Amino acid sequence: MNATAVIVFLILFVIVTLIGFYSSRWHKADMSVIEEWGLAGRRLGTLLSWFLIGGDLYTAYTFIAVPALAFGAGALAFFAVPYTIVIYPFIFVVFPRFWSVAKAKGYITASDYVKGRFDSRGMALAVAFTGILATMPYIALQLVGMQAVLQTLGFGGAGQAGQDVALVIAFAVVALYTYTAGLRAPMMVAIAKDTLIYITVIVAVIAIPIALGGFGHIFHVANTKLMAAAIPHSVNLSPSLYTAYATLALGSALALFFYPHAITAMFATKSRQVIRRNAAFLPLYSLLLGAIALLGFMALTAGVNVNGNNNLAVPLLFEKMFPQWFVGFSFAAIFVGALVPAAIMSIAAGSLFSRNIYKEYFAKGATPQQVGTTAKIVSVVVTVLALVFALGIPVQYSLYLQTLGGIWILQTIIMIVGGLYTRWFHRTALLLGWAVGMILGTAMTASVGFKSSFYSLGGVAGYAGIWALIANIIVVVVLTLVFNAAKVHNGQDATAPHDYAYEEGDTEVTLG
Repeated sequence: MNATAVIVFLILFVIVTLIGFYSSRWHKADMSVIEEWGLAGRRLGTLLSWFLIGGDLYTAYTFIAVPALAFGAGALAFFAVPYTIVIYPFIFVVFPRFWSVAKAKGYITASDYVKGRFDSRGMALAVAFTGILATMPYIALQLVGMQAVLQTLGFGGAGQAGQDVALVIAFAVVALYTYTAGLRAPMMVAIAKDTLIYITVIVAVIAIPIALGGFGHIFHVANTKLMAAAIPHSVNLSPSLYTAYATLALGSALALFFYPHAITAMFATKSRQVIRRNAAFLPLYSLLLGAIALLGFMALTAGVNVNGNNNLAVPLLFEKMFPQWFVGFSFAAIFVGALVPAAIMSIAAGSLFSRNIYKEYFAKGATPQQVGTTAKIVSVVVTVLALVFALGIPVQYSLYLQTLGGIWILQTIIMIVGGLYTRWFHRTALLLGWAVGMILGTAMTASVGFKSSFYSLGGVAGYAGIWALIANIIVVVVLTLVFNAAKVHNGQDATAPHDYAYEEGDTEVTLG
């Protein structure tokens, strides 16, 4: 271990931890109520929500995995940049309606909404099940970035047990301040996290290229090394990957904001206008992401030796190129970058379980306080299970499941977005379409050994999630025509047209 780097790292971690515990003082309220604990009372303005949503979506795994993919596969890694740009016009149009109906009716989760809109417990359970299932490996993958940092810092010198103990302590801290402060904790920690990451990336994209001879030299050397690899790649995208690249970017973009933690962060905002402003300002993170991806090419040029673990590319690059005090600073940025999304994901999973499984199937008469307490307990359980999963199962399996997570989340989109604009879709058709999409997407990925999310259909390689979503939509449309023609009952809509245009200050209906 380098003492300077470790000391700086630990000091920053302690500061962030104190911020997490202190956050409960922000707009003090009854934290036993899920709307306060899980959504911070829906009080977040533009700046706080910008930090929270950015900290939620641009994770430590992003910081490690995107440049790691660039390090090993070249241009394909840059699919992450367009997908985090093209989604924002969609968010600008769709999510104000989603926020309005959730605020007007007191909905906490997407499952609350589909149950109210379509009068379907089955659909609500499907959305809750999919959300929790997709969230678990996502939390576990945050440990990939944390493990890479700890290993490079020297904790690996004490054996795997040294890293595991450090991770357990870190996640115990997250679980504790999340339990006590709810969404307020990751909201405040996100400000510190994003500040650290912005400083780190800005310094990296200025200082490292200067030291390596400029971006022209970096691209030349990186391309030479990628072409010389056992499986050749390039800094330019191969024409054979155009369809795969485009469908992966599109599918990832559509799924991004329908993960439970993203919906939680959006529902926590205080108005439709805040969502629109965030749709305009959040692409700043995409600019940051493009710079992060370039770190993979810089690591190739710097001659970093990852010993078969591409996830070490960025930590080893920083260790090689930066003074030790800044190594500690940058590693703290990556490490804290895992804590924010992990906390929000556990909160979202707790809310889904307590509202849409516990109250719906096990305790119909539960009070708001009982539902809130259950959500807090489940958030801790989810964090512990993700930690056990990550420490007890090879990282590759977490990667496989996270790949499936995006495919699964995509299958809930037609339920939510379709419902926001029309009641024409039949609830049974939507549920059957979801099932077809889930099975087909999983089967496509399984057919290639879970090693890729690409599946060749009719000779065209594309993202399995998009193929599954197309099948989902076809099933929904065809069966809706059949059920509507047969006049099969489609449930009672609990929402009204004016709910979708609700503005802050209107009369609202709050559910227990």
